[in-house]
Amino acid sequence: MTTTVKLPDALEKSLRQRCAQEGRSISEVMRDALTAYLAQPPVSASAWVLGEGLFGRYSGAEDLAETRKKQLAEVWADKQSQRT
Repeated sequence: MTTTVKLPDALEKSLRQRCAQEGRSISEVMRDALTAYLAQPPVSASAWVLGEGLFGRYSGAEDLAETRKKQLAEVWADKQSQRT
């Protein structure tokens, strides 16, 4: 089967140079690259999967979103009291 692939000029130049260095054809290199790519498991783009290693990793105030105005006011008051 023949497939046409459009590449940016810089990528095509790099590909041709690498093929010349290795003595391989562009078709052979592209077949190998696609085989390696397709051998990898598909990546799920869900937020849970992407952040799974980070969830629960950091701790802090659990109610920060609920009490943000109060906490900001306290920080501001502390700064102002240090100035005087």
